[in-house]
Amino acid sequence: MIRLMMIGDVFGRAGRRALKDNIPGLVRDEQIDLVLANGENAAGGNGMTRENAREIFAAGVDVITMGNHVWNKKEIINYIDKEKRIVRPYNYPPGTPGTGFGLFKTKNNDMVGVVNLSGRVFMPELDCPFRCADQVIPILREETPVILMDFHAEATSEKAAMAYYLDGRLSAVCGTHTHVQTADERILEGGTAFITDVGMTGPRDSVIGVKKELVVHKFLTQMPQKFEAANGLYQFNAVIIDVQRDTGQAVAIKRIQNYE
Repeated sequence: MIRLMMIGDVFGRAGRRALKDNIPGLVRDEQIDLVLANGENAAGGNGMTRENAREIFAAGVDVITMGNHVWNKKEIINYIDKEKRIVRPYNYPPGTPGTGFGLFKTKNNDMVGVVNLSGRVFMPELDCPFRCADQVIPILREETPVILMDFHAEATSEKAAMAYYLDGRLSAVCGTHTHVQTADERILEGGTAFITDVGMTGPRDSVIGVKKELVVHKFLTQMPQKFEAANGLYQFNAVIIDVQRDTGQAVAIKRIQNYE
């Protein structure tokens, strides 16, 4: 059995602190084989810098996935080609820096495939994520049946549709982007684990990571407002997924909700 942990969107300094506080104990107590985290909000809730990435890796994350904010910090454009442990949405056009999938070894030398895709409902118009999944999953399955997808999407319907479309073809579809952990984790009929959204690892006393007073002001006035990451106490959201190493079928998924 291979045990994977997928951590929800890491938001700002509070999120990075939450990684340091929680990953070592969870890896030890839950016997985690590979740790993944969505890092597209690591830099104050707006993209990710090279130093943010190094801090996240140092905290115990093995693979960083991204999303629609992947290019918000210009320095990532050159760095992402060099750092193969960062996976950005595969459905960006050909020639875009970085890669949308990868193969990663666990501490026991088991191979795990990781693919990152971005949704298109209420999101930037990229290539069709469903057809892109059809392209990339066979490539990964040539090397391993154990494959996890970070589907970075807004609409719950699009996430659920993706999970059912791919059921039995990969081990897990983990939704990210909305920053609110959903209580619908389950194993689908074909053996694919699914959760609509893993949640957020970041400031707890906030509006999905942003200082609450700034968001309230924007709703009240409808005026442009520069958002800033909140500080203070954090939350740590993740899922732990058990996968059969020979078949790639998931047998269990459970949510993690830790608070400072």
